Amino acid sequence: MLKIGITGGIGSGKTTVSKIFNILGVPVYNADTQAQKLMITEPLLIGEIKNAFGENAYLETGALNRKYISDIVFNDTNQLKVLNNIVHPAVFNNFFEWCNLQNTPYVLKEAALLFETNFYKNNNYNILVSAPLQMRILNVIKRDNVSPQKVQSIINKQMPEENKELLANFVIHNNEESFLINQVLKLHTHFISIAK
Repeated sequence: MLKIGITGGIGSGKTTVSKIFNILGVPVYNADTQAQKLMITEPLLIGEIKNAFGENAYLETGALNRKYISDIVFNDTNQLKVLNNIVHPAVFNNFFEWCNLQNTPYVLKEAALLFETNFYKNNNYNILVSAPLQMRILNVIKRDNVSPQKVQSIINKQMPEENKELLANFVIHNNEESFLINQVLKLHTHFISIAK
């Protein structure tokens, strides 16, 4: 079974592309969603987070205290590294457990920080979803109801697009000129043929 990573900067449309693959019958593992789930269900992970950030990291209900955590990690890159070093290995292991339950020629792992975490190296191939900057900004404003400045500040903190392109095996262009479905179908056919 091939393991294909898929990523893209904020607002690029990677989730839309993943949904198209999913409609074609490809199982999609969403690393960000799974990370959030593991942080409230895995006792070992909960213990490590509490050790690193204190009891206030969780609310009395057992939910993650998102505001408390984000206030710490988004103002201190060292603390963000601490959190990532706790969460990413747990997600990595969970992904491989999930893969063992799948029975398809290939699976997709959707992750916002695919290249940044170096986990892309464990995939057979990696796809970058790329979109024009202005389109990305408008997508996020519409989706999250935030200011253009807020979106731009998030983009500025992400790995530059050209760096991601150097690491990606395939690039899907999400713009007004190229049809997404055609690009996905072409890759889907390619991966099926390689997997055989």
